[in-house]
Amino acid sequence: GDKMPSEGEFAEKLKVGRSSVREALRALELLGMIETRRGEGTFLKDFREHSLIELLGTFILEDSKAVGDIIEMNSLLEHNALQLILKGDQERELKLLAAKLNTNSVTRYEFMKELVLLTNNYLLFRIWSVLNEYVTFVCENDQEKVYPNSNLEMLVTALLKKEHKEVLAAY
Repeated sequence: GDKMPSEGEFAEKLKVGRSSVREALRALELLGMIETRRGEGTFLKDFREHSLIELLGTFILEDSKAVGDIIEMNSLLEHNALQLILKGDQERELKLLAAKLNTNSVTRYEFMKELVLLTNNYLLFRIWSVLNEYVTFVCENDQEKVYPNSNLEMLVTALLKKEHKEVLAAY
């Protein structure tokens, strides 16, 4: 949603002609990454609103090793999030999450999103969110799978008890 610099500002900063900037912006708009609003300027679009993940995925994810690396990296980020929660003081938030689990079913994505947000590390959350889009893409919507709440409750309980081994076992 952020506003981008004007063509003239880009041309000056990048030391290129305005026509080159105009072509580049037109290409980005065709990809759905930006939008131009008459009289207002050019704005970035939310990455989830366009097919960038699928587009990049077709190039990056052709290699089976890359797919495994992406899944492994996602797991590493989630493990790091759990480590940060173990070090932090999110008892109240974890109890609220446990209560939510008692009242309705939650997808794996929704649950992990809540946990990663509890780290209060915005960069970790942003990287995890983007990477998770790839994981969802390569795992054919495995992220939307609803897991038994008992498994998720075990993880929350282990986090509340600050039991490292139990957290890893529940994860």
